[in-house]
Amino acid sequence: MSPFADLLPLLPELRQPAVRDLAWTLLSPPLLEAVDGFRPRHPLRASGWAAHPHVLELWLRALDRQPQALLAQLAAARGNRLGRYYEQLWQYALDQAPGIRLLAANLVIRERGHTLGELDLLLGDGEGLQHIELAVKFYLGPARADGGDAAAWLGPGRLDRLDLKLEHLRQHQLCLSELPAARAQLQALSRKPVQASPWLGGYLFYPWRIPCSPPRGAAAQHLRGSWVRRHDWPAWQAAHPGVWQPLPRMAWLAPAECTADECWDEPRLSTWLAELPADAAPRMLVRLQPADGGRWQEQARIFLVDDHWPQAAGSSAQA
Repeated sequence: MSPFADLLPLLPELRQPAVRDLAWTLLSPPLLEAVDGFRPRHPLRASGWAAHPHVLELWLRALDRQPQALLAQLAAARGNRLGRYYEQLWQYALDQAPGIRLLAANLVIRERGHTLGELDLLLGDGEGLQHIELAVKFYLGPARADGGDAAAWLGPGRLDRLDLKLEHLRQHQLCLSELPAARAQLQALSRKPVQASPWLGGYLFYPWRIPCSPPRGAAAQHLRGSWVRRHDWPAWQAAHPGVWQPLPRMAWLAPAECTADECWDEPRLSTWLAELPADAAPRMLVRLQPADGGRWQEQARIFLVDDHWPQAAGSSAQA
């Protein structure tokens, strides 16, 4: 599904956080193999980078040494939404990818002054005109239930569900480019017929002790984590020793990395846990281990949830 799976070992070698996020965005596998007839299509599938992945590796390494252009573009766009940040990373890469013409991003479709929606990406490449809908999602699977049902997979805010996201993709986002109002706008950019496809990245988190099955249609190589209830934390920590600490939402993409000075010690983590409300919203935590060059790198990630997950309503604040 991803033409760049062999480049994943590059991630721990990159140092700039934004470049690491960009590399993760381009290299990581999708969550799903299909969305009810729509097959995920990697936005770079027909690029020169897909034909010669080592060229992409060289580009990422060079960007890691001199990230100013990427940082300037991200700063200009601003915002604090992870999904928007993910889109901006894609836009930066697609604008420079050989063999790709980024014709439009977040193209608003209107009819008689009414906004019908917007196309995330409109690309021209060797395979034609591509309308691609992007999303990065983090879903928690059910405890003591069949994970095959997409409705059982919830976002950490409890309101987001995998089945609702897939329905929105099928019924609205992926069909948007076929509407007469959209065709009129697309013809001004390209005369080729448009092909719509999704690209859904992220992680699926499985309940500890008794993992559920993946949702139907999940990609075999999708990224995984676990979720753990508060009362199970001592047992989880004993079974998974190491340095654990919370990860802010805007750092949820690439595997975490920090210096030894930035690692939390046990007293700090214990204080943080003691001050965390019993009904707090799920918090992502990562386990860090020492790596080359004095760095500490992520080895695992989990969501720590309240003891009544998913029934109780929690705070939406993040660490």
